Amino acid sequence: QTYSYSRHFISSCTRVLGLESTPTGVDYHGTHVAINIFPIGVDVATTERFRRSDGVLDKMSILRKLYAGKLIIVGRDRLDPVKGIVHKLNAFEKFLERYPEWQGRVVLVQVTTPGRVPLPKLEKNISETVARINGLYGSIEFIPVHYYRQQIDRDEYLALLSVAQVALITSIRDGMNTTSYEYVLCQHNGDRNPLILSEFAGTAGSLSAAILVNPWDYVGVADAINEALTMSAEDKNTKHQHLYNHVATYTAEYWARAFVRELRANLRMPGRGGTTPLLDGERIRTAYTQATGRRLLMFDYDGTLTSIRKVPGAAVPSAPMVEALTKLAADPRNDVWVISGRDQPTLERWLGDIPKLGLSAEHGCFIRHPGQAWINLLEQDDFSWKKEVSEIFDYYTERTQGSFIEHKSSSITWHYRLADPAFGEFQAKECQNHLENAVLSKLPVEILVGKKNLEVRPVSINKGGVVSRLVSDAVGPSQEPAPIDCGFLICAGDDKTDEDMFRAIRRDRRLADTSNVYCVTIGEATKKTAANWHVPTPADLIDVLRGLAGFCPVPADAREVGDDVGNDA
Repeated sequence: QTYSYSRHFISSCTRVLGLESTPTGVDYHGTHVAINIFPIGVDVATTERFRRSDGVLDKMSILRKLYAGKLIIVGRDRLDPVKGIVHKLNAFEKFLERYPEWQGRVVLVQVTTPGRVPLPKLEKNISETVARINGLYGSIEFIPVHYYRQQIDRDEYLALLSVAQVALITSIRDGMNTTSYEYVLCQHNGDRNPLILSEFAGTAGSLSAAILVNPWDYVGVADAINEALTMSAEDKNTKHQHLYNHVATYTAEYWARAFVRELRANLRMPGRGGTTPLLDGERIRTAYTQATGRRLLMFDYDGTLTSIRKVPGAAVPSAPMVEALTKLAADPRNDVWVISGRDQPTLERWLGDIPKLGLSAEHGCFIRHPGQAWINLLEQDDFSWKKEVSEIFDYYTERTQGSFIEHKSSSITWHYRLADPAFGEFQAKECQNHLENAVLSKLPVEILVGKKNLEVRPVSINKGGVVSRLVSDAVGPSQEPAPIDCGFLICAGDDKTDEDMFRAIRRDRRLADTSNVYCVTIGEATKKTAANWHVPTPADLIDVLRGLAGFCPVPADAREVGDDVGNDA
């Protein structure tokens, strides 16, 4: 219903459940749960039809006679502590004290409907406050507070909203209080009197033309009542028109249509249902060998070409993996790339000796074509945000034994794989929440929740952008009038950052023959992903690559595999 509700829900999912989150939703066991804001409206046409009925008009006439010569402040709430009824009464008392000229001229008509559960202490507090105000400022001839604890019918309710000079809503925490909407509608063909609304009500974000108040500030509310009663007709009309335009536009029907439209859009998102099939080895080998165009092969590193290690430096490439990449890259029809979150020196040290292998570092921030120098795709970007992020990571590193920070050229990563598992997870949730509140809302960065790590990087680039560049190199520029047959494409990855690659491929209309496109995720079949195939482990992917490499011609000058690499399978 409101932005604050959305933000607090996402924060709770992060801190309590430890889920990965973004401002638009959370990932729950591989399923993306979209969280959007849908402020509810009211049925404008029906409300206006009822307001013009004979029953309402008769009640309006009775109320005007009953309160003849008096200005009416109306309040209508359910008996509930969060509705701020006591705050309203105390503020009205402060108003009569600060502005004695209104004494005997203004009445507060407060209608309180029974609550969901008995609240005797609250009822006693309200009754005592009403009695005190009426005793101090009332007389035999005049009662300043008219308190009704009862249900009222629709005609009485709409009539009361129509004859009031001010509506006063002082919730200390509330959802979408539709009384404010109904008051605006009831005032449209009348004097267009102002609305005083608590800043803690859900509708406060939508009805910015109302007089917003803090219910705890009795003096502030008292001043707002005086402002509303002395407001000029021109100001009343201007504020009311803003309010009415919003209420008449964002109706209950609009709310329902927007919700259903967004629901359908989310249902159409890739990976919304079913399981991802196991990669068919025979099928991919056939597609590879029969491809007529160029072949583009793109792989993540950690968790894809090699298993995740507790110490990042221990994830050295295995001999079978280096052998397969060497043979695949040597084929003149192949473009082979490793697109990793690792920094440039690490990729150079582990994979830089493989001829004709392309490399991309730090999630696409740097790219190196075979035989060429590194290109910084973020050379012009401002990285002043790294100081603030580094200070937050330092704070949690000092308090989380076994954690450490990895500084890269364009990003910063906090690792907690060596920390106590339970405490590390707890600290990661706290750190993520800290970053989202202190950094994400004001700086052009995003948080990547990895496997036992948190990474902060610029929002302007990701692996999907690099994939789009490489597809352009392989099949033609984006200005091509028609899709071009790629021949063969395989893209493999294991985590959230790799989903950017899969989505970029699925969106690319240049890839005409999708039967030759293999997006492969590493993990379980039930994992929600934009990939169209899966393999259980990195070792299974290496077996597939070795099978494809068996069809590649090996030049005489191919390097001897096994030198300076680990023997980790």
